[in-house]
Amino acid sequence: MKQTPITQEQLNAWSESYNSSESRQIATLAMSKTDLNDVCYVSRAAFAMRQKFSIDIKTLPVTNQQHTGRCWLFSAANVLRERIAAACGLENFELSQSYLAFWDKFERANFFLESILETADLPTDDRTVKFILETGVHDGGQWDMFANIVRKYGVVPKDVYDETFQSSNSRSMNHVLNRNMKICAAKLRRMVAAGASEDAIQAEKAAMLDKVYSFLCACYTEPPKTFDFEYVDKDCQYHIEKGYTPQSFRDKYVGDLLDRTVSIIHAPTADKPWHETFTIKFLGNVVGGSIVKHLNLPMDEFKAAIIKQLEAGKVVWFGSDVGKYGNREAGVWDDQSFNASLLTGLDLEMSKEDSLNYWFAAMNHAMVITGVNLEDGKPTRWKIENSWGAEKGDKGYYLCSDSWFDLYVFQAAVEKEYLGDLADLAKKEPRVLEPWDPMGTLAD
Repeated sequence: MKQTPITQEQLNAWSESYNSSESRQIATLAMSKTDLNDVCYVSRAAFAMRQKFSIDIKTLPVTNQQHTGRCWLFSAANVLRERIAAACGLENFELSQSYLAFWDKFERANFFLESILETADLPTDDRTVKFILETGVHDGGQWDMFANIVRKYGVVPKDVYDETFQSSNSRSMNHVLNRNMKICAAKLRRMVAAGASEDAIQAEKAAMLDKVYSFLCACYTEPPKTFDFEYVDKDCQYHIEKGYTPQSFRDKYVGDLLDRTVSIIHAPTADKPWHETFTIKFLGNVVGGSIVKHLNLPMDEFKAAIIKQLEAGKVVWFGSDVGKYGNREAGVWDDQSFNASLLTGLDLEMSKEDSLNYWFAAMNHAMVITGVNLEDGKPTRWKIENSWGAEKGDKGYYLCSDSWFDLYVFQAAVEKEYLGDLADLAKKEPRVLEPWDPMGTLAD
């Protein structure tokens, strides 16, 4: 197609159009000294965003991921802690997010090095190699990656393995680790190119992981191998259960929950038919663990499964894009509470399909759904337990409108019994997506 430059005649016409528009002049006044989101705030719509729900599960106090991207670990651990707290009669309890993050980091380092070896015959400017190198080892993740860590390493209470400065402020730690990972990648690729034996390559990789383990221990302290579970219940009765390993604690208090849970997605794009399963190349953390696997459902089925689990008194892990139409102070996400199109004069409406295909929106944060308001059986707003501390929203609890949910919620983890006949679809062999597919984005 022939290129068309902007002409002076066009500039003159557009200038006249702007200067003759009263609405554009008002918009200029409004935006000159005020944040755009504040100017386009629709108070009438915002008034409907109330913290009142027909299904409202009482949950423990919110947690705080601090200056890290561990939302997926915090939210998933918060799903498990509700079961443990109920079993033990606890009013306040957390699982150790640091324990999970330590093993995720360590396994992710091995996963990264294995991915480098798998693609060692490709040039460094190959799109897949570039993706692996740019992704590196960081904080974000998905539900199935959480399940892999818990299946292999178990869980421990937070007071057994608490936070350190590095665990709560991971930026510098991640920077140092990823610099090392790139140095390791270059060395392993040179060994492959020089024809080194498999034994020599694996020995070198093991030496690299030895250093990574020591580095992570320095950042987090070494994870416990055994511990005693001490707690005081809601009746102020002290209890101690001795001699657990992280795995035996998981077996007693988590059981087979992870194996009974399916990752469902809502991805209305032409390349992802409904009722099919999908996985993503080079997305994971535990080599030899279960693959990340998603079942794609229409929104009505997606919501119905979540609501059934909520009706059973069980909270739901989910992933969404929290960068759209949010009021962080009030703790609200609602596309109807902002009218940027009217303010700016720009076309800003975009379908969910286009948002995914054109990389406008994708999952970037994981939280827990703890309630929903139903009117005539249909949801109007959803209650959310976040992991950003108790200062914002309603003591750290947020909400979203159902219209926002339709546009910006992409993934949830639901127990099979609440999927009904759809659960059998999750057994299908997954179609394999490219590493950069939007469904491979990580919540952080």
